[in-house]
Amino acid sequence: MPFQPHTVIEPFRIKTVEPIRHITREERIAALTAAGNNLFLLKAEDVLIDLLTDSGTGAMSSAQWGGMMQGDESYAGARSFFRFEAAVQEITGLKYVIPTHQGRAAERILFGAAVKQGDIVPNNTHFDTTRANIESRGATALDIPVAEGRQPQFIHPFKGCIDLAALDQALADNPGRVPLAMLTVTNNSGGGQPVSMENIRAASAICRRHGVPFFLDACRFAENAWFIKLREPGYADKTPFDIAREMFSYVDGCTMSAKKDGLANIGGFLALNDTALARKCKDMLILTEGFPTYGGLAGYDLEAIAIGLHEVLDEDYLRYRIRSVEYFGDKLTRAGIPIVLPTGGHAVYIDAKAMLPHIPQSEYPAWALSLALYLEGGVRSVEIGSVMFGRQPDGSEKPAAMELVRLAFPRRVYTQSHVDYLAEVLLYVNSIKDRIRGVKIAESPDTLRHFSARMAPAHGALLAE
Repeated sequence: MPFQPHTVIEPFRIKTVEPIRHITREERIAALTAAGNNLFLLKAEDVLIDLLTDSGTGAMSSAQWGGMMQGDESYAGARSFFRFEAAVQEITGLKYVIPTHQGRAAERILFGAAVKQGDIVPNNTHFDTTRANIESRGATALDIPVAEGRQPQFIHPFKGCIDLAALDQALADNPGRVPLAMLTVTNNSGGGQPVSMENIRAASAICRRHGVPFFLDACRFAENAWFIKLREPGYADKTPFDIAREMFSYVDGCTMSAKKDGLANIGGFLALNDTALARKCKDMLILTEGFPTYGGLAGYDLEAIAIGLHEVLDEDYLRYRIRSVEYFGDKLTRAGIPIVLPTGGHAVYIDAKAMLPHIPQSEYPAWALSLALYLEGGVRSVEIGSVMFGRQPDGSEKPAAMELVRLAFPRRVYTQSHVDYLAEVLLYVNSIKDRIRGVKIAESPDTLRHFSARMAPAHGALLAE
């Protein structure tokens, strides 16, 4: 019988390295104080393991770096755009491809062209910038995930799905007020959970029956395709490329941050089939981003994305990517640390409400836990809870459905020893969890407050003595 290894190794060799810096706990205390207890406001050089986001923080391949040297920086009609356009069209099958400098620019342009005050945009779960761009138009971002998606420890293969009955009801109850419906794959706010092909297909059929355009937020389309291959009957023998093509075949368009499954450091796109809407979006692009063949990006960025969109669908890469996150999640689960199960594609999400039951949601337990992880281990994460999602459009406060700390893994950056160190940090913080105290907002903006709010201990110190 041939050798069958159990270890999933990194499908690459390391050619270039970047140093990271150890700083003392006392230096981290000072850094937190200077940053107003907001991990977004830390200097990156003061972070040992940076899991704030997987957006634009990955390592690019030698093929991408080589492709960048061929970037055509012509203002209009650059050959780099046509290579980029061909890659997007090949994977999505969508007709019009509009480059943007990142995903939120694609969202702003799409919603600016299609959404007006009083409209409703359903989604499985909107992420922060998607929600903010909808609400800035005076519209409602309606989250309708399946019930399993809001039960962190409940095991289900596709907890990222949209509630089909709720979607049908929302469209039936609001004729003329739903300019489009969206589906985020994978569902970032819901723990990085995948959406099944069956759910995508059914949501598409509901939207078509009501005459409502259907869009994907496709930032992590390749990871979602891999979960479909692993978990959904009938897809085990299909390639990630073929699964992705089928996913996109059910939609009228998509927004994309190429900083995720484009494996690039910057960039994104809006792709769609509607000629009139595409023309309107291109006009808005010219006003704020640039000419439609560069859209705020350099030619070398377009080249990197065109290559990355194909590299991300490589089976060896996806197997390593998903297993790396699962490996970390397994370590935490064995230690009794509550996380969103099963592990998602790009991150492990700690259930702070379950881990820190002594901290009320009004004192932001997930934010407090994220500060403890940095204080004790130099690990930067992000809160996905009531700081990020608690403020309502009318200015009132409402606790988030879940209080999560997301540890998002940059692609092709950290090794197994980094992951083992992370597990040690989590185990130590879990051992002192009863000492972690809540926090309060000292000052914040009205929109997307988690990016720049300044926080303070609610009881004099972040950790009780």
